[in-house]
Amino acid sequence: MDDVVRTDDLLGAALDAARKQGLDARFVRARSQSGAKPDAWMEIRRGKDRLLFAVEVKRSVTPATLGPVVHNLARLGEQALLVTAYITPPMAERLREQRVAFLDTAGNAYFDRTPLLVWIKGQKPEVRSVAGEVGRAFQPTGLKVLFVLLCNPEAVNLTYRRIAAMVDVAHGTVGWVMADLAQLGYLRESGGKGGRRRLFERSRLLPRWTEAYARVLRPRTLIGRYYVPTIDRWRDWALEEHGAVWGGEPAAALLTRHLRPGELTIYADQLPGKLAGRQKFLQSPRAGHTAAVEVRKRFWTFAADPRHEQIVPPLLVYADLLATGDQRCVETAGLVYEAHVARLLSEV
Repeated sequence: MDDVVRTDDLLGAALDAARKQGLDARFVRARSQSGAKPDAWMEIRRGKDRLLFAVEVKRSVTPATLGPVVHNLARLGEQALLVTAYITPPMAERLREQRVAFLDTAGNAYFDRTPLLVWIKGQKPEVRSVAGEVGRAFQPTGLKVLFVLLCNPEAVNLTYRRIAAMVDVAHGTVGWVMADLAQLGYLRESGGKGGRRRLFERSRLLPRWTEAYARVLRPRTLIGRYYVPTIDRWRDWALEEHGAVWGGEPAAALLTRHLRPGELTIYADQLPGKLAGRQKFLQSPRAGHTAAVEVRKRFWTFAADPRHEQIVPPLLVYADLLATGDQRCVETAGLVYEAHVARLLSEV
C-alpha cells in the first residue's frame, strides 16, 4: 500500500533531508513582513549568517500544477521556499530556471541566497506517493461548486439547489462541499439554523482551487485538440454564433491586450460543428494545419459578466493560464489576477 504523507510529516521529513545534506536547518517562529501566511518558517544557518525562509508545503508538483505553484509562491516574496515530497530531475531544472527555492524529502534542493548556494538533484524518494486533497470540495464536482463561490462570493447564501444549478451538479454535492469548507475553516454560518454564511480565507482558498483545478478538473473538460491553417484572424471567428466563448490565451488577450495567443482555447457545450467546418479543424497536425485549437466543455451555467460576454469568467482565464506552465502565460495570469481576480478575494 502506498505511503500517505501528511503536511506535518512532510515538513519533518524535509527537515531531516536538509540536515542529511549538511544544512544547519530548523523550524522557527517568525512574523511575516508581507502579511502572507506561510505554512512554516525555516531558518538555515551558515557561519554567522542566518537565512529565513517562508515555507509553502505542496504534496506534489507536476507540469500541470507548476504554474499555479510558482505563482502562489510569489506572494511570499524572496523568502519563499517550496517543500514537497519529491521533485523529479526535469522539474528541478524548471524550478531552478525560475529561481524557485525548493526542498524535498529525498534531499533534492535548490537555494540561491547569498551566501548560500545549494543545488542537489537526482536523489531518489523513499515515499512513493503522496496524499491528494481530501473531502468533496476538491474533487471534480466540488471544484465546480467552489468555482461558483469564488466567482460569485455572494452566492454562498443562495439555496443549495440554486448553487447546484449554476454548475449543473446534484444539490446534495453542494451540502457536502459546504460541510468540507466549514471543517477546513473557510466557511462559517451565523445565527444558527437559517443564518447567513460567509467565506473566509479566500486568499488561501484560491491557490488550493487553482492547483486542484489544474490537476483534477481541467483534464476532464477537454473535448478535443484540433489543428487549423492559421489563428491570425481569431478575433473574426464570431464564437457567439456558435454558442461558444473564448478561454485561455485569447480570453487573456481580450482582457489585458498583453498577450498574443500562441494557441486558442474555446469553451462550449460540445464541439461547434459549423465553426469546425468553417475553420477546417483537423484532429492531427499536417502540412498547412499546425496552429492548435483546444475545445473544452463549459461546466458552469451562470450568466457572463456583461463587460466580457465573449469570454469565460476571468477566474477561469487566470487558472487556465497558470495551468499551461508557460512563463509568458504565467506572467499574463498575474495581470488578469490584479485587474479582475483580486477583487473577488476581499472579505467584507
